[in-house]
Amino acid sequence: MAEIRTIEPAEHGWRGTVEIPGDKSISHRSVMFAGLGNTPVHIRNFLHAADCLSTVGVMRALGVDVKFLNENELIVTGNGLHGLSEPMSVLDAGNSGTTLRLMMGLLAPQPFLSVFSGDASLTRRPMGRVLRPLSEMGARIFGRSGNNNLPLAIVPTEGKLHGIRYESPVASAQVKSAILLAGLYADAPTTVTEPYVSRDHTEQMLAGFGVRMERSGTSVTVFPVEESGYRAPDEITVPGDISSAAYFLVAGSIMKGSRLLLKNVGVNPTRTGILDVLAEMGAHITLQNERTSGGERIADIAVAAASLHGVSFGAEIMPRLIDEIPVLAVAALFAEGDTVITGAGELRVKETDRLRAIATEFQKLAPGSIEEREDGLVIHGNAKIARAQVKSYGDHRMAMSLAVLGAAADGVLIEESDSVHISYPTFFSEIERLS
Repeated sequence: MAEIRTIEPAEHGWRGTVEIPGDKSISHRSVMFAGLGNTPVHIRNFLHAADCLSTVGVMRALGVDVKFLNENELIVTGNGLHGLSEPMSVLDAGNSGTTLRLMMGLLAPQPFLSVFSGDASLTRRPMGRVLRPLSEMGARIFGRSGNNNLPLAIVPTEGKLHGIRYESPVASAQVKSAILLAGLYADAPTTVTEPYVSRDHTEQMLAGFGVRMERSGTSVTVFPVEESGYRAPDEITVPGDISSAAYFLVAGSIMKGSRLLLKNVGVNPTRTGILDVLAEMGAHITLQNERTSGGERIADIAVAAASLHGVSFGAEIMPRLIDEIPVLAVAALFAEGDTVITGAGELRVKETDRLRAIATEFQKLAPGSIEEREDGLVIHGNAKIARAQVKSYGDHRMAMSLAVLGAAADGVLIEESDSVHISYPTFFSEIERLS
């Protein structure tokens, strides 16, 4: 029997200061990229959550030295750009699509065999979108169901991978990053063009390691790297994760009496779609103390309760807020009028089919308020919301969004709530403190 967590209504809203945990995307990359250097890299504010620890486990299995000073600080020392070693056993990516897809790009050029497995959810997720461009470069990757699913075997190639120009049908940072990482080892420059620019943490961080990158419009090019051209910085401080801040941005906007200050949040423009949509809905959000660290923009974000109204948004902004759709759907239930979300088909292949999950579970709390469309949702605002028992489907973003919805209304009982350990292990203790 899955454990059930009860969230009670927050009668007076949430008030206080929240230290947002380290950005998940940047935490993954900091360990991977530091592990390709040959000098120690001190990483601070690392997100000590299940997904990022999957990346740590994989890098250790490839011969990289990772020492934790405490939960959120570690020192990573690699053996150079060509210093990864053949793993002794199957590599476990856990629930982490980022670990698996980026490592496919990193391991495709290596002169040894690697085999990946993962949990039940990751085993269902499609890998063909990464495998196709890597195969075009000459990679040899084999998996279940026509090379689309785990387990996957990455087999050494004869000679170097080829630099390619790839037109990606989707704007996906994971697809783009896998190709760019393979491109570090290719025989010529590699260019990826996307329909819209997806999050650019890989480009920002590789540039910080001395890698030559060029951007033009929605295209980015990586140039092959000589061993001596890859220089690890002494330290990396990971900014707070805007995807984790999103739950507080929405809660602070929809709960009467709320006033929150979210500290040290990454506000990289490829990730701030949620700020744009909430501002358009009428939210009271201000950025303070803006600064830059390691090529990434950071700010403290203040949010206070506001009257929201429905909006429409679609494919163009989707790469900048794809992970925030479940909690934006919560905001839409409390807004005046309808909110129409299109161009979000990507959500069908996340940890669960998130469009189906939102439509099914939110309806239990607010019957008749959500229509599921092929690539999006129509949400009728000012919904009548009652207490109910709901499923998170073991999906961390569903669990946290449902918790915000329940706290802002009449409470909620959530099944499989400990999925929050994937990205925000202290989430429930944080919301108890604020209310």
